[in-house]
Amino acid sequence: MIVIKSRRLRSILKIVIPFILIPLAVFFGAKLLDARKHMLVSLAVALLTICLFVAGFEKKQTGTRRMVIISIMIALSIVGRFIPFFKPVTAITIITAIYLGGESGFMVGAFSALLSNFSFGQGPWTPFQMLSWGMLGLIAGFLAKPLKANKVFLLIFGVISGIIFSIIMDVWIVLSYNDVLNVQLFFSSFIAAIPHTVLYSISNFVFLLILSKPFGEKLERIKIKYGV
Repeated sequence: MIVIKSRRLRSILKIVIPFILIPLAVFFGAKLLDARKHMLVSLAVALLTICLFVAGFEKKQTGTRRMVIISIMIALSIVGRFIPFFKPVTAITIITAIYLGGESGFMVGAFSALLSNFSFGQGPWTPFQMLSWGMLGLIAGFLAKPLKANKVFLLIFGVISGIIFSIIMDVWIVLSYNDVLNVQLFFSSFIAAIPHTVLYSISNFVFLLILSKPFGEKLERIKIKYGV
């Protein structure tokens, strides 16, 4: 496991990678590359996500242990996508971020999209799903303390996360039909997707209500036991 020892470099990477490099890779990849080369964009996002994850820890041992836990959370998230209608991906991503950090949350969200789409179908939408779920994990990591302390705030955040996910995916839909981000087309897409957005939000609410306590308690014990 690679370790970045410079604290200043880690701090820079944790800002530049998720807020600049990954969004640029996703949006420019969607416009500059042929849609059939979408896996190149997905691979670029995956590699950048790994770099972000590595920037989130200082010790090799801690990083290795965290990687094992992250792998389990990704596996649970992938299996959860097979549940009809309601999907726990966002909820598992948020819970991971709260207890293991935003970088871990980003990795769970991004890799859940990438790996599960080998079953659900890869396409130019995959990088946008990776960005959407990854960013929700990163935001949850920033808000970890209030989200952990207040169940109501956590559930509200879950509902809002469903809206954010839908908005980012609507951006992909607009770009797939238009060379530029047309505002009118975006709002039309957003309105048409309202039933799906409502379903996303309800799904997040339900799974966070059910999973946040048992998953959180287990992750907390693992953190204390293994010093993650």
